[in-house]
Amino acid sequence: MKFGRAVAAAALLAVVTACGSGTTTGAGSGGGKVGIDHPRADSDFWNSYIKYVPQMAGELKVDLMPATNSQNDVAKLVNNVQALIGQGAKVIVMAPQDTGAIANTLQQLENKKIPVVTVDTRPDKGKVYMVVRADNRAYGTKACEFLGEKLGGKGKVVQLQGALSSINGRDRSEAFLECMKAKFPGITVFSEPTDWEGSKAASMLQTRLEQNPDIKGIYMHAGGVHLAPTLQVLKQKGLLVPPDDPKHIFVISNDGIPQEFEAIRKGDIDATVSQPADLYAKYALFYAKAAAEGKTFKPGPTDHDSTIIQLPNGLEDQLPAPLVTKENVDDKALWGNQVK
Repeated sequence: MKFGRAVAAAALLAVVTACGSGTTTGAGSGGGKVGIDHPRADSDFWNSYIKYVPQMAGELKVDLMPATNSQNDVAKLVNNVQALIGQGAKVIVMAPQDTGAIANTLQQLENKKIPVVTVDTRPDKGKVYMVVRADNRAYGTKACEFLGEKLGGKGKVVQLQGALSSINGRDRSEAFLECMKAKFPGITVFSEPTDWEGSKAASMLQTRLEQNPDIKGIYMHAGGVHLAPTLQVLKQKGLLVPPDDPKHIFVISNDGIPQEFEAIRKGDIDATVSQPADLYAKYALFYAKAAAEGKTFKPGPTDHDSTIIQLPNGLEDQLPAPLVTKENVDDKALWGNQVK
């Protein structure tokens, strides 16, 4: 997997330069300002993404406007988008956490011929120029297979879900449950919707462990918000022990932040799926610039180890997201090992 910083002029095999009125975007071929809204600042993952954005904008020579932050509030996101449009944005980059509630705003942007690139989340409805995302169903499947094998196909596990109003929460949860049912029917799964909030995760995990002290596995949908409270609960209960201790609870996460890598090295957790925060920033801005220049894309493989797929409401570039365990946690190519 390549995580290099340089982006070639024609960065994708699937790119087709728009050359007629039928294929140019509303932004036209002359480029323009790119408005960007960050979804939150209370997650280590998203804070890492936020730090990558200006770096990638410089490398790609994107005319990036000062960012807004909607703080996990769809009403603020709507207001921020309106403000960015008022300030001259020709393309909008956003990461809507409630993927159903943004449909009306996407319709308004389509009416104004302003292309939209979404990062990490795929809107349920509403036209998008490109979704920059990893395969979130694969996250759930990888977590299921990891825990299923560690538990020998038997026992109890807790799934600390994200928000089920988000396609990411639904994809990870559904894939995890489907995989468990099909491959490890001897494992009981307790699913707890946390709305991506660490305090809810801690409370729900505490309750489940009190009711079921024989729980042996935990799947955290988001290490950026779930890691610290989960480790705190396990420590309080005397369960934060090495993997070779019979009391050890096997934990797998999603995100790939440095804190997860350190927890893997310590033996506090066992694995994570690395969401590429650097590539999210890089390709969100790449596609935003392409939209401003009037370019279009087709489904198919890319030159950066991903695949563009067709959606009912646009296209999605599914970026690679590797499983990280103690065997490869020190791989320097992982973005979590590049953060200072």
